[in-house]
Amino acid sequence: MINEIFDHTAEKMDKSIEALKRDFASLRTGKVTTSIVDNITVDYYGTATPLTQVGSVIATDATTISITPWEKSLLGDIEKAIQEANIGVNPNNDGDFIKLFFPPMTSDQRVEIVKQAKGMVEHAKVSIRNVRKDGNDQIKKLEKDKEISEDESKKAQEQIQKITDEHIAKVDETFAAKEADILKV
Repeated sequence: MINEIFDHTAEKMDKSIEALKRDFASLRTGKVTTSIVDNITVDYYGTATPLTQVGSVIATDATTISITPWEKSLLGDIEKAIQEANIGVNPNNDGDFIKLFFPPMTSDQRVEIVKQAKGMVEHAKVSIRNVRKDGNDQIKKLEKDKEISEDESKKAQEQIQKITDEHIAKVDETFAAKEADILKV
């Protein structure tokens, strides 16, 4: 019973870390990645469809993303969706495909993106602490219902704290790597 709580707690904390990594993917680093446009949706015959599903999205070099729609009639809709997404660049439509030219990042932009990343890290840590609270509440309920002793409850809560500390350390490692990537010129 207690081991199930440990497993469930660790699994939920792992999901918080995965969510953080997905959030980090949307941040711009020195080199442009196609994940910058992952959250952009295009009106495709009345349905909001992810940009990556209506055309080919590739990073042609360190500062350029090229988008080639499957249907030429979507060029205008894709261009409009990119402008509304406000990703920091204006799309260049040449009639066949759209190019996004990202200027090299300034040091101020890099510092600002690191601040965004820190906000994401805090959100992940709060999520992990909430999972810890849920796990501890389950342990306390077992103790209250006399299914486990007070000593077992204390040991279980210590184990949950140990799991929490491990996951917080993983979050910090992930942030350190991303920060280095962002600040690298």
